[in-house]
Amino acid sequence: MNDYVITINSTSDLPKDWVMERNIPVIPLKCTIGEETYRDMFDLSAEDFYGRLRNGEMAVTSQVNPDEAMKVMEPILKEGKDILHLAFSSRLSGTYNSMCIAAEELREKYPERKIVVVDTLCASLGEGMIDYKAFELQKEGKTLEEVAQWVEDNKLKVCHFFMVDDLNHLQKGGRISKTSAVLGTMVQIKPIIYLDNEGKLEIIRKERGRKKALSKLVDLAIEASEGVENDIVMIPHGDCLKDAEYVADLVREKMGVEKILINNVGTVIGGHTGPGILAVVCMGNHR
Repeated sequence: MNDYVITINSTSDLPKDWVMERNIPVIPLKCTIGEETYRDMFDLSAEDFYGRLRNGEMAVTSQVNPDEAMKVMEPILKEGKDILHLAFSSRLSGTYNSMCIAAEELREKYPERKIVVVDTLCASLGEGMIDYKAFELQKEGKTLEEVAQWVEDNKLKVCHFFMVDDLNHLQKGGRISKTSAVLGTMVQIKPIIYLDNEGKLEIIRKERGRKKALSKLVDLAIEASEGVENDIVMIPHGDCLKDAEYVADLVREKMGVEKILINNVGTVIGGHTGPGILAVVCMGNHR
């Protein structure tokens, strides 16, 4: 059995220290603010990034290109190892397509090596949940094929429920109209969004008031995970740690899950959602 390496995209929003401790190869997307371009996960702290957004600066994001992907993947192949890449949802970025192009070129150059690219149809710590589970399976001794099959079989059981605080960011991204953004902001409407089976974002309900919306995220996670034993729940947030901890307490109380991973939403996803975003991610029966 050949050794293999699992590579990921920065949009998984896993804690940087956690990733670095495990020497996980990350292929980052990029975020541009003003005249500067930053690598997601690596170059800009959450405090600085969200502070700039709150001060009115706008972020523009860019996908991975095939050359960038090959620079990370080729040294692994040269070491005689195969690659399983777990990609950011194809419905939110062209990164998956770039990864496939890079893989095809590298297969021609290294025909003896195996390169598998999986579209996770997940984002942020939903993508991170898939990555986390895949690394656990690899640690247990599962083969590349077995891990890839598990991801394919279970990726649509990763349930993401997001609450967005700033409607103006959704409006600028084309998710809602300018009128809806203005009116919703006036009456403190907080949309709740989930990732559907195609890996794209959909507004599924609207709550009035932030605390009510945060509580609703947990209720939706409970409903989605009925009959499923979650060993970990993940809570990504946009520089609002106190709210994340409040939601974590609700998860412990209502879901009975003690292991909770909390981390900031990165610059790429955060650039489209703005500060104050918060989500609950769990394994469920289906989305």
